[in-house]
Amino acid sequence: MNMSKIVRSTANIIFPFILVFGFYIIIHGHLTPGGGFQGGAVAATGFVLMLVAFSPEIIKKKFSTDSMKYTEALGLLLFIVTAFVAIALGTTFFFNWLANGGFIFGESVAFGANPGFLNTAGTIPLMNIAVGIEVIGAMGLIILHMLSGIEEVKAE
Repeated sequence: MNMSKIVRSTANIIFPFILVFGFYIIIHGHLTPGGGFQGGAVAATGFVLMLVAFSPEIIKKKFSTDSMKYTEALGLLLFIVTAFVAIALGTTFFFNWLANGGFIFGESVAFGANPGFLNTAGTIPLMNIAVGIEVIGAMGLIILHMLSGIEEVKAE
């Protein structure tokens, strides 16, 4: 069952903004309230919006359960790799190996009040990104499975 053209057009316009806002919450999780789970949940609501605006059959063609499974597995793999890189470098599990290194997310925090720069958290943003990817995949998969049981009722 398709909604009106206005609802579908609005959903197509709003969907990318929901994804961008979810990614913003993921990437700023070490500076503001939020993080991987919260941002992933916000991004997954974009899938709900698309499912409401369009029929489940159309959405299943764009976002298959296999692609959601691969997205979830990619997030888990990135999280595990980020945690185990520290062991490969000769430190402890989950050690913040990027902190104070000058590389991406590895700048030193300025003396005094933290100015809140994105590049001062070490591996925490990488782990937030991994968790966000995993939550997007998992919640997208849950949403697709929940809505796969809905049947369209035809008027008699």
